[in-house]
Amino acid sequence: MIRGILFDKDGTLLDFEATWRGFVEESIAAVAPHDLALRRRLGDLVGLDPDTRRFRAGSPVVSGSTAEVAALWAPHLPGRQAEDIAAEIDDRAAAAVLDAPTAAAPDLPGLLDGFRARGMALGVATHDSERAARAHMTMLGALERFDFIAGYDSGHGLKPGPGMVLAFAAATGVAPQQVAMIGDSLHDLGAGRAAGAGLVVGVLTGPAEAHELAPHADHVIGSIAELPGLLERLDLA
Repeated sequence: MIRGILFDKDGTLLDFEATWRGFVEESIAAVAPHDLALRRRLGDLVGLDPDTRRFRAGSPVVSGSTAEVAALWAPHLPGRQAEDIAAEIDDRAAAAVLDAPTAAAPDLPGLLDGFRARGMALGVATHDSERAARAHMTMLGALERFDFIAGYDSGHGLKPGPGMVLAFAAATGVAPQQVAMIGDSLHDLGAGRAAGAGLVVGVLTGPAEAHELAPHADHVIGSIAELPGLLERLDLA
């Protein structure tokens, strides 16, 4: 039986394109305000197509951390250090620059309340900062529903390593095999597998398509709004 659900944030709890495309474009413009060619190069480095304005599957923005994005950009920004760029991005992500995150489900607090009513422990495992994750969940009225929130800077390692999943299990008193890991990227699914999660589910609210996720997931669903029905069909709730 599943007793804990650990969600990735961006592309899973949040609709990825709707929430992050504009923010990434604004961040690129902020670090390269007067050089269009440089802005295109920085976008390409993080998998953002400047013409379609869509992220490619495998984009570091999707599966990497802020620190990884900053490390990619720093060599192209003379005089800037990766640590400073990462801090600037984290500050912008946690502040009013991102004041309207778009949830991947019509009623995220209600969806989470339904899981909690079934006795589920709930957590977030993101490659965003923990501070930004808490800010975004607060904006969506969902923060108090979670028992555990970890970011790339929380000390549990990065996905696809098992650290965040195992830390969630330990923090909530749930065995790893009783955890469902839900995510939109191969890093999320890999983390669930590495930790021995009992259920690994891919969602299609990020850039990856079903055929990319399916070989690595037990199930692929359109969004987290379909998760209650999946758990009921599998008789795991």
